[in-house]
Amino acid sequence: MQSKQFTWQIAWDYQAFRVKFIIGMLILVAILIFIPHFFSHIENREGIQLNDWLLNIIPAKDVSALIFAVLYGMICFLLVRMSKNTIMCLTALWSFIFLCIARIITISLVPLDPPADIVHLSDPCSIFFYHANVITKDLFFSGHTATVFLVALCLERKRDKMIAFIASGIIAVLLLIQHVHYTIDILAAPIFMWFCWYLGKAMAKI
Repeated sequence: MQSKQFTWQIAWDYQAFRVKFIIGMLILVAILIFIPHFFSHIENREGIQLNDWLLNIIPAKDVSALIFAVLYGMICFLLVRMSKNTIMCLTALWSFIFLCIARIITISLVPLDPPADIVHLSDPCSIFFYHANVITKDLFFSGHTATVFLVALCLERKRDKMIAFIASGIIAVLLLIQHVHYTIDILAAPIFMWFCWYLGKAMAKI
């Protein structure tokens, strides 16, 4: 089934699809409930501030509007494609779950303070996910970069993938301009995301 596209009605007739989709949604809800408490702890934790040579030569500017235009634009693009591709939806769901778990682990293991000249990124959805308007220690690795890279990995059409890969590069550059991430956070994101997508793709096989 993983190589074909099924309508939601047909896919729902497969018990394996139903079970994986329902369990995935329940796990995702649990993660979203846990995340605000997790980041509340992380924000109050002492961390290390890195000396990032690349950030040192890039003037810090507020490009929040562009970051969220790219991020939410690509998420909406993926949602449109997923609406007609149930396997893509299942792959994206489980990949995102593994992404969230991976970030919880890496952020816990790598205590970092934000760059000294950070320009705070005010995410319009942060109050929903984090229960706070500004999060500064959500660092290793970059969730914004990983999310757009996930879109590129999940999309199937060659042109769609090209657009998404370009978008992931653009958002990586914008995040560095905003100084909300270190270079290592950005570079590590695609690597971790590829492994999460690989696991998600394996989970989506029916």
